[in-house]
Amino acid sequence: VQLEESGGGLVQAGGSLRLSCAASGIPVILNSMNWYRQAPGKQRELVAAITTSGRTNYAESVEGRFTISRDNAKNTVVLQMNSLKPEDTAVYYCKLVTTVRNYWGQGTQVTVAS
Repeated sequence: VQLEESGGGLVQAGGSLRLSCAASGIPVILNSMNWYRQAPGKQRELVAAITTSGRTNYAESVEGRFTISRDNAKNTVVLQMNSLKPEDTAVYYCKLVTTVRNYWGQGTQVTVAS
């Protein structure tokens, strides 16, 4: 099983980025998927989650600005990030949750300039 994030980069405050997490070796449709982020000097925090039924949850800090979705045909989970703020700067990781273990991607850097 491998997870590969992409789509990070440098953006001005107020801008948008679209992160993708491509899974190989396991179908995302059968598992819950999460996006986490970790800023320098801070603990990793849950940003968004999507269950197998499609139910979504968001951290209060990103509610209304971020949207998590699943593209089953591409076996990918997407995090659409709008109205970005400097405090959104972090390394973003996707996580796949199974009943046996969890899998993590390597992370993608998001930097929001003020």
